[in-house]
Amino acid sequence: MSTTRGQWGSRLGFILAAAGSAIGLGNIWKFPYITGENGGGAFVIIYLCCIALVGLPILLGEILIGRMAQTSPVGAFQKLARPKSPWMGVGFLGVIASVVVLSYYSVVAGWAIHYTVGSVTGSVLNADIAQSKAAFGALYENGMLNVIYHSAFMFATALIVIGGIQKGVERASRVLMPTLFIFLIILAIYASRLSGFPKAFNFVFGFHTHDLKPAGVLEALGHSFFSLSVGMGAMLTYGSYLSKHDDIVAASIATTVLDTLVALLACVILFPITFTAGIAPSSGPGLVFINMPVALAGLPGGALLATVFFVLLVFAAITSSISMLEVICAYFIDEKGWSRKKAVITTSIFIFLLGIPSALSGGKGFFGAGVTQIVGKNWFDAFDYLASNWMLPLGGLGIALFAGYRIDAAARAADFADGSRLGKLLFVYMGWLQLIRFVAPIAILFIILHAIGVV
Repeated sequence: MSTTRGQWGSRLGFILAAAGSAIGLGNIWKFPYITGENGGGAFVIIYLCCIALVGLPILLGEILIGRMAQTSPVGAFQKLARPKSPWMGVGFLGVIASVVVLSYYSVVAGWAIHYTVGSVTGSVLNADIAQSKAAFGALYENGMLNVIYHSAFMFATALIVIGGIQKGVERASRVLMPTLFIFLIILAIYASRLSGFPKAFNFVFGFHTHDLKPAGVLEALGHSFFSLSVGMGAMLTYGSYLSKHDDIVAASIATTVLDTLVALLACVILFPITFTAGIAPSSGPGLVFINMPVALAGLPGGALLATVFFVLLVFAAITSSISMLEVICAYFIDEKGWSRKKAVITTSIFIFLLGIPSALSGGKGFFGAGVTQIVGKNWFDAFDYLASNWMLPLGGLGIALFAGYRIDAAARAADFADGSRLGKLLFVYMGWLQLIRFVAPIAILFIILHAIGVV
């Protein structure tokens, strides 16, 4: 076991890093298009309820476990339960999920790099949707180009994580997160001046119940869970670098608020642009990589705006990727006694190699058409399905049950309150405990049942 561990330099550093872990491509790429598909405002309200009742309690529980144990996910469950406890399986699941997700997440981030470069040169700013679809299709099928972008993104992620907690992760978060917020605000101000803004604002915040179907409610529930980056040990690992006197209740709330704010700002940016350009708001996953280049191409200063927007995507992606890599490295540092340098280099190379099949999934080779014939999905989609519908929900369920039932009650209450004014209030603690014991597990079971088609 490693005897020396990093610690956050400040509470702000932790909040920015935790928010960075939560704020990723899911906020800026996925949330707007699922909002568009599910009728806008009514979906947003359901989503906010799910965030408050499911996402936040599990996030707080995961950080609590990490701070109590002061070690990696696997060691944390062993330390707070018993040696060789079956609960360690939840920790291993978190580490494996981080490996799986990062391997294909890095490929999506590579697309954002491609569109950033293309925005500078103007090559991705197409005149119509057909051209834009063809351009994205060509990128998706270009395995070699995807591998190059994938390797560049993994290298950048490793370069940050190898610096350690304060000099690597925290320092990067202090630069990337404020820059990300500045970019968001600039784009939101610009979007507010477009002709499509009033219609977009009503679409996002208007209560259109007739457009919300039962499947949309489950979509909101699932995304509230996925959005906060819970269930794969990232928040547990980040929590393990906190001191015993840091306010985890306030930090969890701040992280949740920032994550939700970015998702809503993304809608306020994307939908005025799409409405102004006359593009359907429910355009699915292509809203960012297919529709936005077309919409921005027709606006004044489109090339500059597109560059800022896709740089924003890259920043959001890397703040999440460093948290996933940190989970994996923390396991080898804490449990195997590896140096940080050895852990980062070894695991980064492994994840890069594991990600190559995802990078090649758009082609007609084995990882694309071949795997599709076997399992019905290409390698990329199969990994995404496995992680989103099974690994993360099961990891979140394990965290909820462990935090709610297995941790020593007196130690849990004391650690919850330590360093926190809110945590010392009995109704806050009891409210959180009931949510994580009963509401969160039931909600996660619904997510799993929905994934397998039962509900």
